[in-house]
Amino acid sequence: MTRPRLRLLRAAARLSALAVATAGVLLTVATPASAAVPTGRYVALGDSYAAGPLIPTQIDLNCLRSNRNYPSLVAASAGSSSFADVSCSGATTDDILNGGSGQLGIAVPPQLSAVTSNTALVTVQIGGNDIGFSGIISTCAEASLSSPLGSPCKNRYTAGGTDQLQARIAATAPKVTSVLQAVRRAAPGARVVVLGYPAIVPDSGYGCWPVVPIAYQDVPYLRGIAKSLNAMLASTATANGATYADVYTPSIGRDTCKSSGTRWVEGLVPENSAAPFHPNARGEQGMANALLATLNS
Repeated sequence: MTRPRLRLLRAAARLSALAVATAGVLLTVATPASAAVPTGRYVALGDSYAAGPLIPTQIDLNCLRSNRNYPSLVAASAGSSSFADVSCSGATTDDILNGGSGQLGIAVPPQLSAVTSNTALVTVQIGGNDIGFSGIISTCAEASLSSPLGSPCKNRYTAGGTDQLQARIAATAPKVTSVLQAVRRAAPGARVVVLGYPAIVPDSGYGCWPVVPIAYQDVPYLRGIAKSLNAMLASTATANGATYADVYTPSIGRDTCKSSGTRWVEGLVPENSAAPFHPNARGEQGMANALLATLNS
């Protein structure tokens, strides 16, 4: 979802003695079965959950984009006549509309510029960086050291009686609306699909501190934030004539606390080739399958 941050890396260094790590191994990704999806031009917009940072093979180091991410898998399955994957790690809604810079500081044009009038399919996965995903993860990981059985992260973000993260989600909704309306203007005939985000923490229970350093009582809180973000994306998609692809439900039971051969999303110290707290190759394949199922429904 986001670019690597020094703060997160410092947290990783402090917590490495508490985490179980092995060498990263890329799992073979099977291309999803052929599907009756739009076969014309396909454009993928989004952040690092779409881009696939550190999953081999990285084909754009500025955006940390993999050729094994779900857009590439879907394009291959659908037999798209033209394919443009402009997803970029660290992207926000503003980067889709106005452009910005990538991980190497090189300018990145607006992702929207890849959407042409003859585009048949546009996928959008955005919003995590708008609510501050990287900062939330690093803050909660660091806070867990002081109170692993408590809710230090929730206490911080709800201090004063206002849930700051829920407020960020509400403030992001009109930004996602602007993206979807701009996509529709650029490609009036395209099918537009908005993807949610997969499960990072378990869908029930209190997590697995210290392997995944989120305090026990913070796990239900962050689970609720993730579901609220996905609910906002779903309702915003519907309100703007787009389709919502649920990738959270198929990811249940495949969160960061599961074994290295099961999980879709890596933890603080990845055991498969992926960025911390980002999908691995299995997760990208799972999201590809969920997207194809949505397109066929």
